[in-house]
Amino acid sequence: MESNRYDYSGQTVIVTGAARGIGLEVSRGFAEMGARVWMVDMDEDVLHAAANEVGGTPIAADVANTPDVERVVADAVAETGRVDVLFNNAGLLRDGVLWKLDDDDWDAVIDVSLGGTFRFTRACVPAFREQGYGRVINVTSYTGLRGNVGQAAYAAAKAGVIGFTKTAAKELGRFGITVNAISPNAKTRMIESVPPAQLEELQKQIPLGRFADPAEVVSAVLYLGSRDAGYVTGAILAIDGGISI
Repeated sequence: MESNRYDYSGQTVIVTGAARGIGLEVSRGFAEMGARVWMVDMDEDVLHAAANEVGGTPIAADVANTPDVERVVADAVAETGRVDVLFNNAGLLRDGVLWKLDDDDWDAVIDVSLGGTFRFTRACVPAFREQGYGRVINVTSYTGLRGNVGQAAYAAAKAGVIGFTKTAAKELGRFGITVNAISPNAKTRMIESVPPAQLEELQKQIPLGRFADPAEVVSAVLYLGSRDAGYVTGAILAIDGGISI
């Protein structure tokens, strides 16, 4: 990460799924650049420790719950007067071949990974419009493009994030709001839950031969959240070691 490139002083950033992995590292990156970072997660104990570590504000909330989402955004605006960047990172895995996937697991994955992205973006739009400025960065996946056995819900959610990103970019551009997505292939809890033999096979498919460290995702997010990226919208940036080639 180019630690001195971006200045986020005076800006308010909301990061979902912020307690661990990519969300934690992105929160750290924004905080180091001077942003007031609102870190959102369901795991309250881990979240508070993470926020203390990086200097963010911990907010326990469920991205699948509209009142929770609206409360987070309203509190951020009330305390800081604005919201500048939203990083929609919260996601959920409930794997299983589709004939064994029940309604509750399907709904949970869609509600968090896709629904949370929609709810937080919608909640931030009034503040963005009033400012005439806003940056939304969503998180999709290679699985959303190619599918994967046992991940029907996750693939559907992440494919939905791509469609949502492009549509929101078209709708919100007139207000000075950009909407982009990253498609990372990082070593997070989701990757670590894959059986070792399957993980080894997956790694063989990556041209760079390894999964990214979550910290390697940060620079791309800092760029997309910055004023430098003011003419970039509707883009899906692969940070995947070449697996999507």
